[in-house]
Amino acid sequence: MAIPDYFQKYIRVLQIMKKPSREEFSAAAKVTGIGMLAIGLIGYIVYIIMTVIGAV
Repeated sequence: MAIPDYFQKYIRVLQIMKKPSREEFSAAAKVTGIGMLAIGLIGYIVYIIMTVIGAV
């Protein structure tokens, strides 16, 4: 891929982009937060299980 071709694609993306509305941003933030909590909860459960198995 040539450098000018790369810049043309980059400029096209910049022209298409738009600022998200408050509702879109809120939905994305909620999904991200729920995902972080789920991964943290799974990690904590694994930690508890490993602690119990190690104590036996």
